Amino acid sequence: MGQPEVDDLSGRVNARVAEVARAMGIALTETAGAMQEEMSEAIPELRGDPMIVELLRASVESNVETMLHTAQHGLDIKSISPPMAAVAYAQRLAQRGTSSNALLRAYRIGQRRFVDLAFAEVKRQEPDPDVAFAAAHLMHEFAFAYIDLVAERVVVEYEVERERWLSNRNTVRASTLNALLSGQNVDVVAGENALGYRLRQGHVAIVAWDADTSSSATTLRQLEALVASVGDAIGGVGPPLFIPQDRSIAWAWIPLRRPDETDTVAVEKVVSHAGDSVRIAMGTPGMALSGFRNSHLEALRAHTVATIAGDLADAVTTYATPGVRAASLLTGDLPSARALVANALGALATDDEACARLRETLLAFLSEGSSFLATSKLIHVHKNTVKYRVDKAVEIRGRALDDDRFNLELALIACRWLGRAVLTG
Repeated sequence: MGQPEVDDLSGRVNARVAEVARAMGIALTETAGAMQEEMSEAIPELRGDPMIVELLRASVESNVETMLHTAQHGLDIKSISPPMAAVAYAQRLAQRGTSSNALLRAYRIGQRRFVDLAFAEVKRQEPDPDVAFAAAHLMHEFAFAYIDLVAERVVVEYEVERERWLSNRNTVRASTLNALLSGQNVDVVAGENALGYRLRQGHVAIVAWDADTSSSATTLRQLEALVASVGDAIGGVGPPLFIPQDRSIAWAWIPLRRPDETDTVAVEKVVSHAGDSVRIAMGTPGMALSGFRNSHLEALRAHTVATIAGDLADAVTTYATPGVRAASLLTGDLPSARALVANALGALATDDEACARLRETLLAFLSEGSSFLATSKLIHVHKNTVKYRVDKAVEIRGRALDDDRFNLELALIACRWLGRAVLTG
């Protein structure tokens, strides 16, 4: 007599699981986006340029979609293969040398969030506590089995790609470069021989990348040609040192006769012909081994500023440009930077074109010693227009210019270089 009740409960549980999976699938894009943001926030190794962030989002979305499809239709988990986007993301992390532990941790975070959402949906849908408990338990077991299987297979793909990538690089060259940049005691002559590049001269370091997430196998060759053209434009005295980091980003050093200030305008002209998605970040010139290291660190900081700004970044971001150095310091704690901007600017921190124009004018006005005439020449508008915009900016801010002047300028710099990452809504 009891068997039909058991069968009936099992059927109701399976039906509820299928309905929960179907309902969760409706919000797939939003769910994947929230998971991707949580992973990036919790795991610093997974942060990076827009391309790597987009690959993470695609990996998360494809995994969640596969999980929901499998749960909804009661498919056998053992027959599942990792989604192509998940494999591609693991391979890109392998190329960058990101730890596989970071990849596994991302899967565990995704598993926890998936279970939380599934439990919430079961509670919303199912009034019968016995069915709800069994359905939630089934979703929990299902998520564990899926993540356990797929994560293991993805890590295998990671290890294969990592081995292939390392075998295709000049190991001696890479290890020498790492030693030089980390400040280890490396014989300069031996280092020059390994790199095929003179260290005892002037240099300016560059990070070159393509922000287009669909970059092809030819991207690195195009970036290498671009770096060579930049070298010609600024008076380089030999072929640059070009070190790919993955298929769409590279580090480079251009040899200089002496560490004079580089011609940023010439660099911008060269990069403007390379495509809308190509970006350059530059350090300041330096001499010998210390200049080699320091210029590279500055280029990396400028690169961080540009990648946080995203599509609002300039094609060329140089560490020497006024404001970039300060902006790079703020990138280490974006929540605090957002709080600073909100506190110092008030409603002027709103993310729209009108406020952006007012912030740009106000920053120029302050940098020109509060001169309407000098500002008008700098931004190419009439001085009366400058005055109108400054007055309007003060009105929207709701505070006088001299009120917290230091933080006001710092907040304007943050808005100029970090864009939406620090703006309001």
